[in-house]
Amino acid sequence: MTEDFSRRPIASRNTKWAAHVTRRLVARGIAPNRISAGSVVAAALSGGALALSAQTGALWASGVLLVLGALFCQLRLLCNLFDGLVAVEGGMGSPDGAFWNEVPDRLSDLMILAGLGVAAGLPGLGLLAGALAILTAYLREFGRASGLGSDFSGPGAKSHRMAAVTLGALAQAGAWIAGAGWPVLVWTLWLVLALTVATIVRRSRRILCGLAGGA
Repeated sequence: MTEDFSRRPIASRNTKWAAHVTRRLVARGIAPNRISAGSVVAAALSGGALALSAQTGALWASGVLLVLGALFCQLRLLCNLFDGLVAVEGGMGSPDGAFWNEVPDRLSDLMILAGLGVAAGLPGLGLLAGALAILTAYLREFGRASGLGSDFSGPGAKSHRMAAVTLGALAQAGAWIAGAGWPVLVWTLWLVLALTVATIVRRSRRILCGLAGGA
């Protein structure tokens, strides 16, 4: 294994079920880079389902698509979990592992948040949220490259953004079933934007303080 990148702290990484699934994936010879590529497929399905929920005329169909969008969003996170586990714990890393660890994540963020924007009727804000999500990752990598370590802090890190999208989609579907006209997806999109901006500010301040301290 030749990867040289910091790992995001994930509580489920040390669970028995994660270890079991990792052993199964390793036994089947499924490369971590393929799992990373799978995360992009899951993200595309999530973003597509979210976007299509705004195009159908039937509330029940829109609700089903939102639930699918939430499920595929979580599948994306599972892929993100197991690509690292298979690479590190399974010893199946490769020289290009760092590329596959990062680039698919950026595409996934953009597709899911763009889909959320379309679902909320605010496609421009969805694209903005995707761009800001990419910026948080850039700041993390910039800090690491500057010798300050990788900053995975929130409150709008990847796991936080995806949790908001998942819960927002499910809550909107539930609101429609209950006959409520609440714009939950709009609230969710603004929440993701606010959390992401707060994360950018927080990480930027840590980088500036670290660079000033090392000057």
